[in-house]
Amino acid sequence: MPAMVERRQLVTPGEVLAEGDYAAGENTGVEAGKIYATVVGLAQFEGKTVYVTALKGCYIPAPGDLVIGKVVDVGLSEWILDINSPYNGILHASDVMGRSFKPQRDELTRVYSVGDMVIAKIVSFDRTRNPSISVSEAGLGAIARGHIIRITPTKIPRLIGKKGSMINLIKTETGCRITVGQNGRVLVSGRTPEEEALAIMAIRLVEREAHTTGLTDRVHAMLVEEKSKRG
Repeated sequence: MPAMVERRQLVTPGEVLAEGDYAAGENTGVEAGKIYATVVGLAQFEGKTVYVTALKGCYIPAPGDLVIGKVVDVGLSEWILDINSPYNGILHASDVMGRSFKPQRDELTRVYSVGDMVIAKIVSFDRTRNPSISVSEAGLGAIARGHIIRITPTKIPRLIGKKGSMINLIKTETGCRITVGQNGRVLVSGRTPEEEALAIMAIRLVEREAHTTGLTDRVHAMLVEEKSKRG
């Protein structure tokens, strides 16, 4: 039997998505042979698997995710970061200072203090303890400049776009450097406040209309129009 909905169609909990030769994916349930949505979101298909991309929801860490965190506490051998999740990120001093780190000698606040914003990666997480994070790769670490904005974490894939199409469009048209955290925090850094404001305007448009089709074209048209107004 065919699917009951189209790809990227907005669905609500209880709405039947498909039946027959289909498998139930994320954010779906099965009853009497019918697959139904369990959250508000966009219907998606991957082969014969149907799933729903939620439009609302909190960030759950996954190994390899890039995140933007805020230092909320400093211990003897680690920093605790708010990563916009039910879980805090744990950044171990050994990850930053290497094996030479000694709690009796090294003062962690000389590196990161409470309130500092940090770009990091999730190293490990199993839901039984807070995730370990790392800043050991190039491009990670303390944020020195730029604006950080928050969007719904479930809309991050739409902001990135297929093969990076959406975020690359915004970067190209605004000239800004943009770092997208999977946890719903986005760092925007431009040469001028006007460039940053334009990039943020585009990101907000994506967030508002993430469930719609033809969004890339609308974002491009908006950016071109706004730049023409500003000369």
